[in-house]
Amino acid sequence: MNYSKFAVIGVGRYGSTIARRLAEKGAQVFAFDPNEEKIENIKDDVAFAVTLDATDIRALKAQNLEELDAAVVAIGENFEATVLTCVHLIDMGVKRVIARASGDHQRLILEKIGVTEILTPEDEVAHVVREQLLNPNIISFLQLPDDHEIAEIRAPRGVVGRTIDEVGFRNKYEMTLITIKRQYELTKNGEDCTEQHIIGVPKSDTVIQEKDTLVIFGAAKSVERFIEINLAL
Repeated sequence: MNYSKFAVIGVGRYGSTIARRLAEKGAQVFAFDPNEEKIENIKDDVAFAVTLDATDIRALKAQNLEELDAAVVAIGENFEATVLTCVHLIDMGVKRVIARASGDHQRLILEKIGVTEILTPEDEVAHVVREQLLNPNIISFLQLPDDHEIAEIRAPRGVVGRTIDEVGFRNKYEMTLITIKRQYELTKNGEDCTEQHIIGVPKSDTVIQEKDTLVIFGAAKSVERFIEINLAL
């Protein structure tokens, strides 16, 4: 991991999720929030948690945040506090300042004060919901630049029982099949259960099964075309 020490300022639902995910990956996380209850809720999950008003420059300076690798400003409703906190962090020489914005106006203001890494969770959530509503076969996806994505999709009926070579992911659909998540029937502790495991790099003669999840990379239009064609078969 390139960055091992992070500050997360504002640990509501969004900020606390970021803090916990970072900690789970082995990062040393320092959580700050003016709300004592929120700090109590997260203190056992991170390296350090303190009740602090991040708009107070003296309080921030006392935490030596310039020694950390990055600070994530995830303050929710109070955008004025977000702006002031970002200004303080930049003035203090924090290496990376990453801030949350809601909408284009807030993004513009953050860019004007020098923040170059901006999170827009509402837009991200809306995009995910839109894709999953329009394409129910899409389980999850990672949006990439230039209208490309990595998507996990339920194997559409048109490809079930066919080999990777027969489907023609690359030649016909201009996509790359990264791997397949396959469902297995197992018995554990005397009880029947199902588990999903990655089969590794698929071979050309690998046969796609009904309950497979395909992990594919390609242009968003290619993914939509692949699903549309193979659902109709």
